Amino acid sequence: MTDFRDVHAEQRFEQGFTDPDGQLRTVFADYAVQGGTRVILHVEADPALRGTGAAGQFMQAMAEHARAEKLKLATRCSYAVARLKRHPDFDDVAA
Repeated sequence: MTDFRDVHAEQRFEQGFTDPDGQLRTVFADYAVQGGTRVILHVEADPALRGTGAAGQFMQAMAEHARAEKLKLATRCSYAVARLKRHPDFDDVAA
């Protein structure tokens, strides 16, 4: 697994995870900036990572990043909406 990173120039959060075959793959979230809020437009895991829990770990890292940076997350992506609803421990970063 690589460190969670905010690629400001691309308005994208991303993190690498190792798939079952040992290859490094990416989970990413595209976002729009609205002041101190990041509007999560789309979350995608490389198909080789699906079912491994990588997307959930990524979402946890994104929430921790938002807390550390004092950001709010507004979710538009259906996966991100559902994930935040299922995890009340993310309520403090939800916009």
